[in-house]
Amino acid sequence: MAHILFISPYYPPEVGAPQTRISETATRLARRGHQVTVLTTLPNYPSGVVPPDYYHGQRRREEIDGVSVVRVWSYIRPNRGFLSRIIAQLSFGLLAPFVAGRAIGRPNVIIVESPPLFDAYAGRYLAWRHRCPYIFTVADIWPESAVQLGMLRNRLLIGLAERLEWSTYRHAGAVWAVTAGIRGALVGRGLSQDRVFLLPNGVDTNRFRPLPRDECRAELGWDERYTVLYAGTMGLAHGLGTVLDAATTLRHESDIRFVLIGDGAAKPDLMAEAARRGLDNVTFLDAQPHARMPAIISAADASLVSLRNVPLFEGALPSKTYEAMSCARPILLAVNGEAQELIEREAGAAVHVEPENADALAQAVLNLRAHPEMARALGERGRAFVRARFDRDALAGALDERIGALLGAPVPRASESPPASGPPRPVVTADHP
Repeated sequence: MAHILFISPYYPPEVGAPQTRISETATRLARRGHQVTVLTTLPNYPSGVVPPDYYHGQRRREEIDGVSVVRVWSYIRPNRGFLSRIIAQLSFGLLAPFVAGRAIGRPNVIIVESPPLFDAYAGRYLAWRHRCPYIFTVADIWPESAVQLGMLRNRLLIGLAERLEWSTYRHAGAVWAVTAGIRGALVGRGLSQDRVFLLPNGVDTNRFRPLPRDECRAELGWDERYTVLYAGTMGLAHGLGTVLDAATTLRHESDIRFVLIGDGAAKPDLMAEAARRGLDNVTFLDAQPHARMPAIISAADASLVSLRNVPLFEGALPSKTYEAMSCARPILLAVNGEAQELIEREAGAAVHVEPENADALAQAVLNLRAHPEMARALGERGRAFVRARFDRDALAGALDERIGALLGAPVPRASESPPASGPPRPVVTADHP
């Protein structure tokens, strides 16, 4: 059995796609007999505020579900801008290996989360120090995503980040792509197919299962209105202003409401705009513990998955789709590209809506409410699809096999070359922290 070290600033008790993927994968690898350690920082996502229970100490160690979690100090400030986030990410990547000291032990393989890209500094240093390979996880191709969203414009910083990105791919024992679009983009840029393996997000289909809607609503104190749920990060990438526009269109439909659960940079503005419009059919709730989400999803009539209508997201596959499908809830899918192909066409589990089209979203809600048999069929097909293709236990087993192959036979590197310069390439993403 191997000693596996995960490196990521994201980890429970934080709630989010990377936190869930990393923690559930780490827990399952520990159950399979591996020694598993996670090197992370103090919980602070997405607010940039550390809970009181974690205030004190430069370093602390916890045992969570058989996984040793080493938390170290890094620069953390309230999330008030792109530069602040970059400094926080850079401080973790540069300082974590040294602050952790001997607490992480001697790993046989390291799995590095990305984004943030700067985790590569910690992963590469520790791989060199312990003479072991590392697997670089790509859930969002960075810095291209920051460039296309307009958050990163400095050409010098872009060039330095691209150099770090490519050299990290080139030196990795393997690159873990979270979507087929990401894998295709990396192979298209020159990485060998043998090096880049696809292992998608998934879901614990035993925990996320259909629960009685009325019982869940009674537990949550929800009324009987037709409820469209958005649960996840409320950031610049998610196009949630469209929800407010759709709610404005539907404000005279007294039995329909939208519930938005989570935190993020865009949430304060969304709440202020909803209040300005007097939208009593939109409810905002704080982020909820992951263990509570099966009941929340089951209490809703439909689950909304939304991203902005930009080419950047045509390769995105938001992880919240798996949990909604596993709870047999129909999906209103306001995402183009890979997500539409997989969730609407292949799984038959979603009604596709053109992203950032409020009229189309409002009409889709009305149509789904008017056809409960169709909604039920969408949910049943989604549940069957994730059980067959995206069960977390099966995915952890596939990763275990990949780790065994990596430790037994390194992936060749000789055929790779840096990407040629030229116009910006299309970029694909999976998680949006």
